[in-house]
Amino acid sequence: MTSPRPSRRTFFALPLFVAAWPTLAAKPAVITMLGDSITAGYGLPGRAALPSQLQAALTRMGVANVVRAAGVSGDTTAGGLGRVDFSVQKDTSLAIVALGGNDLLQGLDPRSTRANLDGILKKLKVRKIPVLLVGIAAPTEVGGGYARDFNAVFTSLAKAHGVPLYPNLIDGVARKRELNQPDGIHPNAQGVQVITAKLAPVVAKALARR
Repeated sequence: MTSPRPSRRTFFALPLFVAAWPTLAAKPAVITMLGDSITAGYGLPGRAALPSQLQAALTRMGVANVVRAAGVSGDTTAGGLGRVDFSVQKDTSLAIVALGGNDLLQGLDPRSTRANLDGILKKLKVRKIPVLLVGIAAPTEVGGGYARDFNAVFTSLAKAHGVPLYPNLIDGVARKRELNQPDGIHPNAQGVQVITAKLAPVVAKALARR
């Protein structure tokens, strides 16, 4: 019995499938968010929290990714230093270090904040895990000198370690009642979307420079 000749449609379909294969096989970048209550999604359902929203935003930008939430509510930079080795797993493609908000709220010495963040960055550097450092801006109401010293922590560390810096996690959200939960500190779902829209392109750029 003579085998049927392949149709022209079958002949052309194979190259199209092969051409699409690299995209289908792309391994997603693992992004770990080491942070506090904002990265933990305090007061929000999981799908509205920052890690989930960031993953979705990056996906829409064409970046294959998985964002892991490693935020602990109430965590200071000291807490982050104590758990960085197990909170940031070895398959992490990019660690977003977003700590310092609770140091600010507790009025901790900026020198201690700097030392703790420096320790975190050094640990990740030894493990060859790229970092995006995310700061939090201190309002002048806490005292001009303190605010200046605190804000300088992030810029100086980014320069010293040669890592990209996103200066203020709550840029565009702070002090806007409609974008925050009743406590005036944690962003609501709409506020998280504002943060995500600003942060996602910076994260994508940090991934590209690895």
